[in-house]
Amino acid sequence: MSQIVRVALDVPLHRYFDYLVAGGERVTTADVGRRVQVPFGRRTMVGIIVELPAASDLPSEQLRPIEGVLRDLPGLPDDWLRLAEFCAGYYHAPPGQVMLATLPVALRSLPSPKRPRPPARATVRAAGEQTLPELRAEQQAVLAAIRQAGPGFHSFLLHGVTGSGKTEVYLRLIECSLLAGKQALLLVPEINLTPQLEARVAARFPAVALVSLHSGLGEAARQRNWQAALTGTARIVLGTRLAVFAPLPALGLIIVDEEHDPSFKQQDGIRYSARDLAVFRARQLAIPIVLGSATPSLESWANASGDAGRNRYRLLSLRERAVAGARLPLVRRIDTRLDRAEDGLSSALRVALGQRLQCGEQSLLFLNRRGYAPVVGCPACGWTSGCPRCAAHLVLHLRDRRLRCHHCGFAVPVTKACPTCGNQNLIAFGRGTQRLEATLAELFPQARVLRVDRDSASTRQQWEALAARIERGEADILVGTQMLAKGHDFPRLTLVGVVAPDAALFAADWRAGERLFAQLMQVAGRAGRAERPGEVLIQTQFPEHPLYQALVEHDYPSFAAVQLAERRQAGFPPYAYQAVLRAEAREMDEALVFLTSARALALELGSAAVTAYDPVPMRLARRANRERAQLLVESGSRRALQAFLSTWQLRLVALKLPAQLSWHLEVDPLEL
Repeated sequence: MSQIVRVALDVPLHRYFDYLVAGGERVTTADVGRRVQVPFGRRTMVGIIVELPAASDLPSEQLRPIEGVLRDLPGLPDDWLRLAEFCAGYYHAPPGQVMLATLPVALRSLPSPKRPRPPARATVRAAGEQTLPELRAEQQAVLAAIRQAGPGFHSFLLHGVTGSGKTEVYLRLIECSLLAGKQALLLVPEINLTPQLEARVAARFPAVALVSLHSGLGEAARQRNWQAALTGTARIVLGTRLAVFAPLPALGLIIVDEEHDPSFKQQDGIRYSARDLAVFRARQLAIPIVLGSATPSLESWANASGDAGRNRYRLLSLRERAVAGARLPLVRRIDTRLDRAEDGLSSALRVALGQRLQCGEQSLLFLNRRGYAPVVGCPACGWTSGCPRCAAHLVLHLRDRRLRCHHCGFAVPVTKACPTCGNQNLIAFGRGTQRLEATLAELFPQARVLRVDRDSASTRQQWEALAARIERGEADILVGTQMLAKGHDFPRLTLVGVVAPDAALFAADWRAGERLFAQLMQVAGRAGRAERPGEVLIQTQFPEHPLYQALVEHDYPSFAAVQLAERRQAGFPPYAYQAVLRAEAREMDEALVFLTSARALALELGSAAVTAYDPVPMRLARRANRERAQLLVESGSRRALQAFLSTWQLRLVALKLPAQLSWHLEVDPLEL
């Protein structure tokens, strides 16, 4: 009887494929997890062996033989295969696409004799004597609680105010993992957070092999680092969300820093949450996981605070700053109804900036809107700079004289006259970071103003150069978006000004308040992290709003309690579980007709535990000349929702679709 191998392939089908082993080749259990070349249609593909079944559901004469097992690398560990299968099952994605998408590009391609595999290696520096920082009592208590929990799966939510020494706790835990002969995985939300943290980890463990994994790496570097993780050469892996899939044969600890950050949720392709997969992976391996944040996600907070009977995580707290003498910054609200913000800046904020300049201290102005102005308009006829491909405005970028869409990338030169009436007196409405930068240069000509956003720091190298300038004291006033809001430590920075935060208070997105609080708490935490006292000025027309009051008091628990009470009353997550079906088409009617049919299928399934709402256009209803609509399904039971989605998806796949219509299903969406 011929031997059979079951293979995962990078195709949009929710199944594996069986092949025969022929030509005298023998496949053993040691080959499970290895890559294999197989014929598929008229081409040859690289897949992953997931199983050696005793028999196939298909007759052997319908099975094609494999072309060869690729044994240049060890097989992917069994726990990695189970992680990928869980991801595929929970997020209802094709398992082969999940598995192959996590591999470096060269490893999912047919091997080329001209392209040798790069050797697996990791960064190791010469070890020297180190003086470790003295732990505060709170840090010692946190470490003791984690160590006393003993072996096995334990999930901890570490709630620590900004500058409280969470990173030092991480380093001590990594040290314990290394001493036990285990690997450690440290996840961060964004690429620009990795250089500073990587340098700190490398300095603490100079004789330990460390690699990073993120999308900013070149393909050769990513493959090299990935192989170092797989072979066990790397003992510490630091990376962004994709690193949750790093193959680690001796993983003993997972840490997720800034666990609340939306960047941990993939927004295209396979829409997974790296944080949630990290928790699953820790449970599967029976190892501890630490989720750290100054502003935990409300889902995590509910899991740790005993809310609604939840006690899935153990809550640990760091309430004070780690540096001796460092205190949380004083937060003040500037009522712009009384102190009008001319050119975006109130008189109180202007005075505070001038005082910092006189003292030789740095200031940061936070405005989460890049470009010069969000829209250009004609006061004569009402024309505005709309994107021809999206239901959005073109943003004025004055530096390069372009109008740009921040959604699809469309760009045109700045028009000199209104295209509708010919009026040359066009007006730039609102302000972005470029306009604020220009205003500051006029107000404080002696100051060195440095703008940090996706336009000035589009690559890791550009960001590192800007960060080095800040640390060397070559900037007096920083103007930044959320890129500067978290994870950075600038000792000379003592003032943070928040320029225009109010719009998020009344946004249609019910998560907007949670995100705004997290952003403002994080950016406020940049002030006064050393011995110098810090101050935060928030310009607002709603100074009495409870969100701002909680910020003034640095009181995340009270803010979270109010938010969770509102969500419980409204039936929003974490008190309900959601999935959204999105469709894109050339015409909105096509998308809505498909979603209406999908809802009819949902109703036919007759699940009393699941509610399917009416299809509606998305808030950004058109992007890149594609009309977009969505259908929300919801349940009070995660299990009921998952069972429904499994059946519903099979019915959706069988629907006949118009040409050019595409759809995808997202579980636990962060944006609706």
